[in-house]
Amino acid sequence: MRSVIWFVLLFGAAVVAASTLGANDGLVSVYAGTWRFDVSLNLFLLVLVVGCFAMVSLIHAANRLIGLPERARLWRVARRERTAQAALRESLAQYFAGRYSRAKSAAQHALAIQEDTPELKRDAEFSVLGLLLAAGSAHRLQDRKQRDEHLTRAFELAQGQASARTAEEGARLMAAEWAIDDRDAQRSLQLLSDMPPGVVRRTQALRLKLQAARLGQQPHEALKTARLLVKHQGLSKAASQGLLRSLAFECLDTAHDIDQLRRTWQSLDVVDRRDNFVAARAALRAAQFGSADDARSWLRPGWERIEDTSDDERAALSYALACAIDGIGADWLPRLESAQSAFPREAAVAHAVGTALAERQLWGKARQLLEVAAADANLPIAAKRMAWLTLARLAEKEGQSERAASSYRNAATL
Repeated sequence: MRSVIWFVLLFGAAVVAASTLGANDGLVSVYAGTWRFDVSLNLFLLVLVVGCFAMVSLIHAANRLIGLPERARLWRVARRERTAQAALRESLAQYFAGRYSRAKSAAQHALAIQEDTPELKRDAEFSVLGLLLAAGSAHRLQDRKQRDEHLTRAFELAQGQASARTAEEGARLMAAEWAIDDRDAQRSLQLLSDMPPGVVRRTQALRLKLQAARLGQQPHEALKTARLLVKHQGLSKAASQGLLRSLAFECLDTAHDIDQLRRTWQSLDVVDRRDNFVAARAALRAAQFGSADDARSWLRPGWERIEDTSDDERAALSYALACAIDGIGADWLPRLESAQSAFPREAAVAHAVGTALAERQLWGKARQLLEVAAADANLPIAAKRMAWLTLARLAEKEGQSERAASSYRNAATL
């Protein structure tokens, strides 16, 4: 199709030239002093076109000749830039391959080429990336001194450079991760806090903050960060549940008195307070501080929906209630009887209900349930020991010294 168009244009040009120049009856006179030159119009136009073309070609050739040194310089710069880029790519490939010595050498070679080429020094992003690869390789090689030198230089080059902003953010995230590897939680948290709010909310930053908070024994901050990670879908559902529960345990374990424990309980998220394992852990801590009323109030929601709980949850709730049984009111009896009816063969529930009945001085029924719980092989040793001790106290109150001694002996042998 293109050839046809060119033929049409050529034929059109031939027709125009034949119609305008075919007669050749024009004359051009040129006067120079006493001389006069007469040439045909066609020849004059042909000479004029050829002359213009020759002059343009001459000027273009002169420009190319004059600009040859500059083009040679640009070619050398481009070749050095390609060499530097190739060295940087090699460093990245060696770093991912685990060859950190070669990665560091390649990164330093790329930086040396850039340093020797003034035209390449303006690329701050290239410099920061090369320094980060060299610093990362030094970190893997346990060369912390050289790592810190490269990292400091990367920060200095990235400051005030809009083109290197992303590289600077990556440098700070890597520095925070390296601080965690060095077991320096405070430095890691400080680096993360100095970042812009948008960077801190990124998934990688939140993960680093979570690790640093746990390393620095700051369970409250770690729990808050874990909540943000779950919100940003940075953790799977299965992993998040166990992590949040363990962090809630750590928060509760940091309390040193009942007032601090109450504040910690109120600071937990509603979802955490609904977790039966967390509620049981809080109740155990409250019982240790001598506040059984608080413990039972935190356990009450779990016992109200005891039919919907798993075996492990019922075991945790039952043991926590047995530890917080002092002063239990009669309002708990219908709820406990309902749980016993729903799970008549479950030793953990029998232990809790029996302990509660013993506290309410309903000794006959309490003894039956406690004997069932104490004889169950699947009941944890701590719960079985509590059951035998409660049976021993019941026997003492009834004046059965031999039975009391036998119960104490069974508790001691566990």
